[in-house]
Amino acid sequence: MGMAADMAYTHDGKYSANTGSDRAGAYASRSANGGASGGNSSSNLGITLREVLHWLVVPVLIVVVLRCFFFGMYVIPSASMENTLGIGDRVVTSRIAASRGDIKRGDIIVFKDPAGWLSVSTTETGSDYLIKRVIGVAGDRVACEGNGAPVTVNGVEIDETSYLRPGADPSEFAFSITVTDGNLFVLGDNRANSADSRYHTGDGNNGLVPVSDVVGVALAVYWPISDMKALKNHEGVFAKVPDANAASGSGAQ
Repeated sequence: MGMAADMAYTHDGKYSANTGSDRAGAYASRSANGGASGGNSSSNLGITLREVLHWLVVPVLIVVVLRCFFFGMYVIPSASMENTLGIGDRVVTSRIAASRGDIKRGDIIVFKDPAGWLSVSTTETGSDYLIKRVIGVAGDRVACEGNGAPVTVNGVEIDETSYLRPGADPSEFAFSITVTDGNLFVLGDNRANSADSRYHTGDGNNGLVPVSDVVGVALAVYWPISDMKALKNHEGVFAKVPDANAASGSGAQ
């Protein structure tokens, strides 16, 4: 008997014999191609996983870098800055402005507890940081006669109605402080409920906050969404305040 063969047409219409060895070769060829196809699938899967990891990891790294070097985020624990900031509001701060010491009157700052303020405060709880508004910078003389009288900076009265909580007096009691180099004088916008510089004149630093303790200048409220807003420093309030040298008459001639 002759070898069994499959018959197939050639391109010219004639029959040709397709032997077992031919079939084996064709099968081997298909297997090789199939193997290559499977390899491509694995390779494509690897590329897809790398892309997914890339899009997951890179944003996280960006957020970490931004938070470590550029921005900070804090939760407001008390009512001392109402109505500008409410309890539970979340604020974003600039670390750059703080690190450069680029802090101006009117700025809202987050700072480390300078001298045990939190241990005696009944309103600033649940955090290692405080948040207040800067009223005086180095060289400024900040004073108030109390009983509803306005605060003065370098002898000039300032109108704080744009940020003071409605119904709150500038200060219920009198004070007069000269801000020394490297320090800040801070007050809460809700003066009736703020243990600020006025209350800590006996803390060893006359109630002042070292610039080195400032960790951020508040830029905006980002949560809750209903309270989202940019935070102003109300520089117009201090527009007529002379610098300390001009006020003391010791400026360069």
